[in-house]
Amino acid sequence: MRFVVVTGMSGAGKRTAMKMLEDVGFYCVDNLPVPLIEKFVELIWNNQGEIDNVALGLDVRSDQNFSDATDSLGKLQGNGYSFETIFMDASDETLIKRYKETRRRHPLQTKQVRLEDGIKKEREILAAVKTSADYVFDTTHLLTQSLKDEIDKIFVSDQEFNSLMVDIVSFGFKNGIPTDADLVFDVRFLPNPYYVEELKHRTGNESDVQEYVMQSGEGEEFLNKLEDMLSFLIPGYVKSGKHQLVIAIGCTGGHHRSVTIANRLSERLNGKGNYGLNLIHRDISR
Repeated sequence: MRFVVVTGMSGAGKRTAMKMLEDVGFYCVDNLPVPLIEKFVELIWNNQGEIDNVALGLDVRSDQNFSDATDSLGKLQGNGYSFETIFMDASDETLIKRYKETRRRHPLQTKQVRLEDGIKKEREILAAVKTSADYVFDTTHLLTQSLKDEIDKIFVSDQEFNSLMVDIVSFGFKNGIPTDADLVFDVRFLPNPYYVEELKHRTGNESDVQEYVMQSGEGEEFLNKLEDMLSFLIPGYVKSGKHQLVIAIGCTGGHHRSVTIANRLSERLNGKGNYGLNLIHRDISR
C-alpha cells in the first residue's frame, strides 16, 4: 500500500494536490478529526487489495491541535505503518494575494488576528513538518500543469523527485525586482530592441527580437558564464535541501532583453540536472 499525507500552508494548493492524486487512483480523505486518524489508517491497512493507494489531507485548524495529528501519525509509524509526506508551500506574499482574491478567511485568522499574523503562526506550527517532508512543492510560481507533471512522475512513473524547483523569471526593473528572487541579473547592457521601431512592440519570445538582442556576442558570453556559475551552485542547493531557487533576469521593461535571456537560459538548463524548471515572464504583458 502507498499511503500519502498531504499537508502544508493554507492556500498553497493542498486541495489541488489531493485532486491530482485522486485522478491517478488514490482514495483521498481530507481533514479527518484527529481522534479518527489512527482508526482510519488501521482499517485501510486491513483492507489492502480493495484500496491500495490512500492520501490523507491534514491542515492547521483553529479547533484542533495540529501536534495531536502529527503525534497520531508518529504512533502509526512506530507501529509499522509507513507513509510519505507531501508539503505544499508558497511565499507569504503569494498566500496573502490568494486569500484577498478569493476573500476566504485563513483558518487561524480571527477578529483579533490579522491575515499576515495567521500565516506567520501557521508557518511556525508547520516548520518541523516541512523539514521532515518527503516532497515539498512551492507553488509561488509553479504552474498547475507542472505540479501535475511532478506528481505523475512520483506516484505514477515512480521517477526520482526533483527536490529543487528552479524558477527563471524575466522582469522589468521599472516594475520592481521580484521579492522572492535568490539571484538577480541585470541584462540592460545588451542591445535594446525598444529603440527599433519594427521591434519595439514585440517581445523576446520572437526570433527577430532574440537575434537583435544576441547580435553583439555579449549575450552568448553572458549565458556561458551564467550557465557555468549555475552548474556549480545548483548541486550545492540540492544537497543543502533547498526547495526553490528563483533566478531573476531583469531589463528596463521586461519585454525584450530579459525575456530573450530567460528563454535561452531555460533552454540551456532544461534536462541538465536533478531539478525541476519553470520559466515565468512576469512583466511581458504589462
